[in-house]
Amino acid sequence: MRAFRYHAVAICAVLLALALGVVVGASSLSHPMLGAASSDQADLDGQVGTLTADRDAARTQQAQSNRVLAAAAPGLLSGHLADRSVVLLAAPDAAPDDLDAVSGFVAEAGGHVTGRLGLTDAALAPDRADALRTLVTRVLPAGVQLPKTTDAGTLTGALLGSLVTSGGGPASSPAEVGTAFTALADGGFLAPGAAPGPAQVAVVVGGDGPGSAPDAAGRAGTLAKLAGAVRSGGAGTVVASRAVTGEVAAVRADPGLGGVSTVDGVGTTAGRIATVLAAGEQAQGRSGSYGTAPGAKALPGAQAADKSGAPPA
Repeated sequence: MRAFRYHAVAICAVLLALALGVVVGASSLSHPMLGAASSDQADLDGQVGTLTADRDAARTQQAQSNRVLAAAAPGLLSGHLADRSVVLLAAPDAAPDDLDAVSGFVAEAGGHVTGRLGLTDAALAPDRADALRTLVTRVLPAGVQLPKTTDAGTLTGALLGSLVTSGGGPASSPAEVGTAFTALADGGFLAPGAAPGPAQVAVVVGGDGPGSAPDAAGRAGTLAKLAGAVRSGGAGTVVASRAVTGEVAAVRADPGLGGVSTVDGVGTTAGRIATVLAAGEQAQGRSGSYGTAPGAKALPGAQAADKSGAPPA
């Protein structure tokens, strides 16, 4: 019995010594480790502070630039859309502020907006393409010819072009226009609202880009094809977005859409002015790429980046 107690005491002593060793060792290592961690945290805090200051400075500079350009807008825009009509086609993520600002600048340029047409998520969703194709063919006004394609964006653009633009195609009657718009809204493809009047130029306004959704690229491509089909119907067409990705990039990457003007940065005053100047160029048969992306011009000038034939005015 005494031997057993002796062994038990010895084992406990060994375990106690090990525990004390671990505590002492951890204590001796903790000070340099905590010091290194504190140093890393201080470095990260400094980097965050620098980035925050840079961001705030950039925002301040952008706000100042917006104020200067807004003051200069009447002189820059005067006469560029004289007696021209413009319809706005709003993507699902288009910002109301962008639509309002573009409308105001159209008026500054001497033009007038005949109305806004709001596209819904369903209008661009790949899983609703079959339903949209079926509806487009069902409500097509008499005399309007659809392109020989199964692409939902192209077919929808051809239909909308016949409804909202005063191009070279057959004019749809008010009853046909009303029936088509009602059917598209009831089907969930257009936002409810008054039908816009026919216009000579269509401006498609997008938002912040496609994001990370699995079908984002498909949606952007559908909107790009829709814009191209609107222009094929005889109306000048501009696609303007806040981002350099999404529908703007899709138009720029498609050689078949070279006649559609693009503007990235429509969330800024410069981008909104560029959008309206690009609409004026479209009314004269010229097109180009504008914004901050590589290869794009800051603002439309006397010479266009690309010439591809004038749509009928």
